Amino acid sequence: MERKLILSTGNKNKVAEIKDILKDLSIKVLSKDDIGINSLHVVEDGNTLEENAIKKAKALKDKVKCMVMADDTGLFVDYLKGEPGINSARYSGENATDEKNIEKLLKKLEGVPMEKRRATFKTVIALITEDNRTITVEGECKGYIGFEKRGESGFGYDPLFIVDGYGKTFAELGEEIKNKISHRAKALENLRNEIANLLKDDGDEDTSHK
Repeated sequence: MERKLILSTGNKNKVAEIKDILKDLSIKVLSKDDIGINSLHVVEDGNTLEENAIKKAKALKDKVKCMVMADDTGLFVDYLKGEPGINSARYSGENATDEKNIEKLLKKLEGVPMEKRRATFKTVIALITEDNRTITVEGECKGYIGFEKRGESGFGYDPLFIVDGYGKTFAELGEEIKNKISHRAKALENLRNEIANLLKDDGDEDTSHK
């Protein structure tokens, strides 16, 4: 029987990216929307990305029997002692938008020279197996926070985050390159390896019972 992995996200771009990275594994990848779970409200009140990712994964696992995964991402700026961090999406308050978050970050870094604008993007993914084992993986991407927005693609802080080794923001590099080098891409590659090992172990077990 084909195994399934249910994603906690409804973001179609993210779903497509995950399906692409996991395409050579014998597992069917579905979003929560694909199986009719359209509302899944989770209060992200954990102290770490890992806690929030696990919380979101558990909320979905309560509704399905197959494997599930959820992720959480944050931007950590050295000069600001890790801000916005786990609050990246809500940085500018209750009615936060990408625009307001960017505005707040630029204001906090006003007058700060480039060499002190080091930052790290981090993604943590939580995978819960059919038998309720929890596995977490992570990925990170280092760079700097620019002085102004640059580029048209992406979302969130992408127009500000200048990637080490490229000299361009994620928004300038575009989705195709970003999806190969980003924090989430690295976390997904680690997830792929974990799932491949799970499938391999189960295959070995099946053989041993014959």
